Amino acid sequence: VQLQASGGGLVQAGGSLRLSCAASARTLSSYHMGWFRQAPGKEREFVARISYRGGASSTADSVKVRFTISRDNAKNTVSLQMNSLKPEDTAVYYCAAGGLWTTTQEGYDYWGQGTQVTVSS
Repeated sequence: VQLQASGGGLVQAGGSLRLSCAASARTLSSYHMGWFRQAPGKEREFVARISYRGGASSTADSVKVRFTISRDNAKNTVSLQMNSLKPEDTAVYYCAAGGLWTTTQEGYDYWGQGTQVTVSS
């Protein structure tokens, strides 16, 4: 499974961005999907996840209410809607696919290349 993340960019604090993750395989519906991010000098951290059929999802406390994850299995895509962005949201965002329902990186088998999100104050 090849994943391609897109939608990053530069935005002012309080603004919004929508990240997308497109998958090459038609079996994306077989995987739970997650978004992670890595800020400069920090470890990669969990942001959001959604179950393989989209029936369950969760977000990290740091982005709760502001970020929403969704998926469209017919289009093999997963999205992350980010609202009320803060400078501390600045990071490279990665999408990932895996068979485990988890917030840990080890539970994901396939990773996209990452897309940069920069939030200016």
